[in-house]
Amino acid sequence: MARWVALFRDDPSADWVRKKHNKEHFDYLAAHSDRIKIGGGLRPSPDEWFCGGLWVLEVSDRAEAVRLVEEDPYFKLGLRTGYDLFVWGKAPIYGAIQL
Repeated sequence: MARWVALFRDDPSADWVRKKHNKEHFDYLAAHSDRIKIGGGLRPSPDEWFCGGLWVLEVSDRAEAVRLVEEDPYFKLGLRTGYDLFVWGKAPIYGAIQL
């Protein structure tokens, strides 16, 4: 298993997806919480609306990370304009962490 980070970019004109389908998105996250360890929306500042998202995943390979990302309702319904996937390793000074 490797830890991956997914960084999402949103289409501002598809914001209706976030507003109308957030329950399906959150249900999807809950159903895959064994592999999508933590996630949330990204904003340019605290008083601005969402412009993307971030997930930390623990999966066997990149193909599994891609599948999880691309089966998310937000992705399938067009909110996400794209994403980047990176393998992430924490700095050793932090010791053991549990997500």
